[in-house]
Amino acid sequence: MHDGFLHESLRGVDWGVATADCLAAPPPPPSERDGHFRQWTEDMRQLFGVAPDTHRMAAGWPRLQPDGPGTWDREALDRFDRALDALLAGGARPAVTLLDRTLPPWLDAAGGWLDRDTAEHFAVYAAELGRRFGDRVERWITSTDLAGPTLADHVAGMYPPSRGIGRAGLASVHHILLANGLAVRALEAEGVRGRIGTTVTLVGGYPATDDPFDRLALERLESWTNRLFLDPLLLGEHMVTEDDVSPVEATGCVRPGDLETIATRQGVLGLSWHTPFRVTAPENLPRVLPTTRCPSALNEVNRLLVGLGFAIVPFVDVETTAYGWPIIPEGLADAVAGLHDLYGDLLPPLSVIDNGMADLDLVDASGHSDDTRRRALLRARLSWLAGLVAAGVEVCGYEYWSVLDNLEAKFRYTRLYAMAVPDHEAPPRPAIPSDWVHGGVFADAVVTGPTGRLTLVPAAARASQSVSAT
Repeated sequence: MHDGFLHESLRGVDWGVATADCLAAPPPPPSERDGHFRQWTEDMRQLFGVAPDTHRMAAGWPRLQPDGPGTWDREALDRFDRALDALLAGGARPAVTLLDRTLPPWLDAAGGWLDRDTAEHFAVYAAELGRRFGDRVERWITSTDLAGPTLADHVAGMYPPSRGIGRAGLASVHHILLANGLAVRALEAEGVRGRIGTTVTLVGGYPATDDPFDRLALERLESWTNRLFLDPLLLGEHMVTEDDVSPVEATGCVRPGDLETIATRQGVLGLSWHTPFRVTAPENLPRVLPTTRCPSALNEVNRLLVGLGFAIVPFVDVETTAYGWPIIPEGLADAVAGLHDLYGDLLPPLSVIDNGMADLDLVDASGHSDDTRRRALLRARLSWLAGLVAAGVEVCGYEYWSVLDNLEAKFRYTRLYAMAVPDHEAPPRPAIPSDWVHGGVFADAVVTGPTGRLTLVPAAARASQSVSAT
């Protein structure tokens, strides 16, 4: 790629911006986010000679239906209506996300995604928005992220802390997938224009060493992230572990016909990308991560993950962003290629939603934003992606999140997972909810020693309890 010329492989890609701002909410006060959008637009103009015109925002289910099923907040609906008209008048093509992690309070109080009825309520909500606004929305995205409201919430207890219930919470994974299938069918029945699909968090990385067990550990990470959602969406079956068990089906939540609904064809599949991981087998941790380079925060994270058969360690001699995310331009393309190797032609057209590279922290010697450096990194990342498109992988969109969106995950969790912070900066030490460590799906990985401190269970002692997957 060269500045000012659009790579031929990317000519069919829709460029856009994404934000969790709610269409149904009162207009927010001016913020720095507008500056980020202008920066992204200018980057695209300088690099490729195109101007992004797709603008994705959240619909705002809690605001639209605050009081229960069958009721609607008329003022919120009117704001939604006016916001769409304003986007269209400004030359933007609106894309609407139906669910941005948060449910209406009445659904949350009833159990949220642990309750099967939530899927039915979601389909009714989707149909109503399709009926009202389907002629003006360019693209419908059922959810910002399938993992956040399920794995992070009901399994691990991240959002909010204390409500994770471990493996029993995997029923929420099935219910949100069912909701997606029902919503796709409901929107299609309303005759909405544009593509309909959902978003999964794309996880990819590299084995820490050439040890075959590290390669297996990477496959386990990808199974408990990518395959947990994509196997049912694309294959019509839930992911099965090495010991021939389906953790989701073991919860007893699957009913006849569910998987056929879940496998309803998607018009587009969003891939939310953060950062690549360096992955090792738990038994290799002492060799890969010497004690002198093993911050306690990293140990805390890996106490959660070793029960699933893998651990995450920092990359060696790799430049990082201020979040601690490694700057590996080929990481995104490698992760997308891995999905294509696994699912091939079953993959719908793909739209990448990039969570950024902490670009505001790329500054020059005078402390000003280093546009040249940021654009060089972006060009390198997209050059690798263009190679995949040229090879036949259908990428139909590329959106860029504002760096102000999803700050809690970026600072409290995602940065902690990467754990490759600059040498001059102390590693982040956010509190980890106690129930992550003491119970649920991660309980097999830890024991309490005589001093009361948590320690890793030796791998041999956990062999009979392994829940890792390929």
